[in-house]
Amino acid sequence: MTTPRPKPLDLLATVQWIEHHLDAPLSVEVISEVAGLSPYHFSRLFSAAMGRGVMAHVRGRRLVRAAQRLAADPALRLIDLAADCGFDSQEAFTRAFSRTFGVAPGRFRRGFNLTPIEGQYPMTMPETEVTVTQLPQLVTLEAFTVAGAQRRFDESNKAEIPKLWSQMLGALPFPGQTPAWTTYGVVWNVDRAEGHFDYMAGVGVEEGAALPAGFSALRIPGGSYAVFRITLNGGAVHPQLKSAMAKIWGDLVPAAGLQVAEGPDFERYDGKFDPTIKGAVIDFYLPVVV
Repeated sequence: MTTPRPKPLDLLATVQWIEHHLDAPLSVEVISEVAGLSPYHFSRLFSAAMGRGVMAHVRGRRLVRAAQRLAADPALRLIDLAADCGFDSQEAFTRAFSRTFGVAPGRFRRGFNLTPIEGQYPMTMPETEVTVTQLPQLVTLEAFTVAGAQRRFDESNKAEIPKLWSQMLGALPFPGQTPAWTTYGVVWNVDRAEGHFDYMAGVGVEEGAALPAGFSALRIPGGSYAVFRITLNGGAVHPQLKSAMAKIWGDLVPAAGLQVAEGPDFERYDGKFDPTIKGAVIDFYLPVVV
């Protein structure tokens, strides 16, 4: 029986659709069409809600199913299983399987505990209560420059983003820094399939400013931006931001009918921001086409 396509913008239904089509050739373009979104919008929504890129999820779910098949059929050939999972070789499949489950396929089917399998790539979406509202008017910004510590992140190292903030804040102030003390968390160069991205923790700088060691500069284009206000609850900031991004990309952007522009988006923190205070706010700026 063919699984029906989900209604547009129903992420959970899209995840379930993926689950029933793991044997099919899947790509971000194919899945985003099913979801009724552009590939860029869908990839950002998926990564924000699920904590991993679209194709990383597909590979992970295929590996979970491969582990289940290994346990159920000891005679199953690894080379056949590798091909079924979309890998070019048995060696590539073995490496991916070992990274995911911490044990090689051959050892796995000789009695590895099945309990943690589903936990490796769960189908559920993380939830943390946080208040997010869209400001009523689009904001027009002139182009400006941000400088700070930057790094490329993926699933394996996203938890290290706070280190960039420590590196950046430890270098302040410096000549050429704009006087407002506003700071920015900027995301750009997003890989649609894997969800990898460049991230900078930075401050506004004047043109031509000499930057501290380890800093780089990024030009933020002028244009129209939708602004989403995130109100914190006094708890840990990182899980609240993850939940807020899932709500922004999954609910608020579609509800507002916004056409997202492909360019840097950023969190903006004013000079008095204190994450430990309940009610502290972060403004998230998203470039849009008008």
